[in-house]
Amino acid sequence: MDTPEGRLDILKNISLDVKYREAVVIKGASGSGKTTLLGLMAGLDQASSGEVLLFGENLHGRSEEQRSAIRAGKVGFVFQSFHLVQGATALQNVMLPLELAGAEDASQTAMESLRQVGLEGKASTRVEHLSGGEQQRVAIARAFAVKPQVLFADEPTGNLDAATGRQIADLMFDLRDRFGTTLVLVTHENELLERGDRQILIEAGSLIENRE
Repeated sequence: MDTPEGRLDILKNISLDVKYREAVVIKGASGSGKTTLLGLMAGLDQASSGEVLLFGENLHGRSEEQRSAIRAGKVGFVFQSFHLVQGATALQNVMLPLELAGAEDASQTAMESLRQVGLEGKASTRVEHLSGGEQQRVAIARAFAVKPQVLFADEPTGNLDAATGRQIADLMFDLRDRFGTTLVLVTHENELLERGDRQILIEAGSLIENRE
């Protein structure tokens, strides 16, 4: 990327293929470039060079609207900071991507998704009144509500205590197995790293290990 001080290369010579239904875990120290890599793979950011293919479509040079259209109904996201709509209920948050996709049964589908994460009893609760673990469950329910082909997760247990983090990890991998979703997960936690089908280690913007 270009900065006032000149060109800044965050990632260098990265070549990575993710297979259908694979769970890939990306690990690296803070500032290593792992979140940038996730953002490029998901089309949230644009690479200055090279190609990024998502569902066979090259994201390079596409507008945000075009990249969003490629992701629509096929991609889910889970973030460390939850990214929920404050002031809205758990059910309303989960309904959001369904409504954007034009689903006719958005409320029913959202309720089923909340049931799958054990929160059907909190459907009418505003998300700011939920615990951190419950908020992340809502985020996971929202991500899986559209039955995405790919789920991108950036430090999904980073703001949670160890026990709650393990519960969230269990839930995410259980849903991944149930729906056959490809999972791309960024983390700094060794416990999550070992759960993936493949582990990717990023250091100073370079891929230094890629192992199963």
